[in-house]
Amino acid sequence: MSAPSPAPAYEIRVAEDPADREACFAVRKDVFVAEQNVPEDIEYDAYDADAVHVLAVREDGAPLGTGRLLHGAAAAAKNGDGDPAVGSLGRLAVTAAARGMGVGAALVRAVEAAARARGLTAVDLHAQTHALGFYERLGYRAYGPEFPDAGIPHRAMRRAL
Repeated sequence: MSAPSPAPAYEIRVAEDPADREACFAVRKDVFVAEQNVPEDIEYDAYDADAVHVLAVREDGAPLGTGRLLHGAAAAAKNGDGDPAVGSLGRLAVTAAARGMGVGAALVRAVEAAARARGLTAVDLHAQTHALGFYERLGYRAYGPEFPDAGIPHRAMRRAL
């Protein structure tokens, strides 16, 4: 009989205070702007103000990852069919040091929980094509053609809640 797996050395929470939101933006800057060369002026957008942001933090408070949920009209503008009952998961980023710890999957599940709490029936996302397998393992299915976003190939994906 093997020993139980230790609890993850991080927590996921909704970023409600300004310090948590700044930590979310710092992770996005590290991952998207610095690592992936996404122009900073397109990384942050008008959707950030009303989005639900989730944050993964290490036990010592260091930020490990983030993601956001758009809902309502903002999500309807981003998803494939304009349905306001479908949320839009985006800006999922995990720091290089935290990859392989389950942080990304935990963030996706936290975004889905926030979507359920708002009565949404599904979540859409635009996945970088190299991440399709990650999202498929979490129950998402790709639809539509590949398209570029910030010069990076993406596919639309959806999961019913």
